[in-house]
Amino acid sequence: MERKTNRREKECEEKHSNSEGSEQDKDYKTSLITLNVGGYLYITQKQTLTKYPDSFLEGIINGKIMCPFDTDGHYFIDRDGLLFRHILNFLRNGELLLPEGFRENQLLAQEADFFQLKVLSDAVKSRWEKEQLACRETTFLEITDSHDRSQGLRIFCNAPDFIAKIKSRIVLVSKSRLDGFPEEFSVSSNIIQFKYFIKSENGTRLVLKEDNTFVCTLETLKFEAIMMALKCGFRLLTSLDCSKGSIVHSDALHFIK
Repeated sequence: MERKTNRREKECEEKHSNSEGSEQDKDYKTSLITLNVGGYLYITQKQTLTKYPDSFLEGIINGKIMCPFDTDGHYFIDRDGLLFRHILNFLRNGELLLPEGFRENQLLAQEADFFQLKVLSDAVKSRWEKEQLACRETTFLEITDSHDRSQGLRIFCNAPDFIAKIKSRIVLVSKSRLDGFPEEFSVSSNIIQFKYFIKSENGTRLVLKEDNTFVCTLETLKFEAIMMALKCGFRLLTSLDCSKGSIVHSDALHFIK
């Protein structure tokens, strides 16, 4: 009799445990929400979408705002599906995190306004204003040549992207292999200083990326930097000394953009 009682108690405990497990699974599944935003499907948790009270998404999830459904029964929101990933990432992280080179600030600000996320809208607009201010700032470029092998050629620019372009144009060749730009010449993100020639007798040489048979000298490196500066829209400010004979032979060149 005691064994039967114990068995029944055990069965009841198992049923209760299974019941609790199924309820937890059910609660977890119901906490997942699928959104169709402009044809793009996003799956996230209910608590993520309701993070900001009185926002558009919180209103939809809590039944305050009527929202149509697609043919699969998902909430359908007729907005930019690609930009919505940044909206969702903001809800998840609590801060604005955008990929490098992002240029759709105005569109994202409009999306933030639509979804009634003022904190995000303010963050995007602030970022946009800073970028516009940065674009209006003057870019300086200075190329100085001491005509001394120990000092070499120095290129300074307050825009790191121009320095990156120079570095992408020049590579080190070692035993028929392209090794990329030699980091020994990279002083910082704003400065390159070629202090000496690459010794070809050691089987290495500094060359232009598109022509690995053209061995660079300090003079040709300076010419490349000048041509790249002009192509990028820089204007030469330096008054050239005619006695030098050529722009390449000038001690210092200053550009502005």
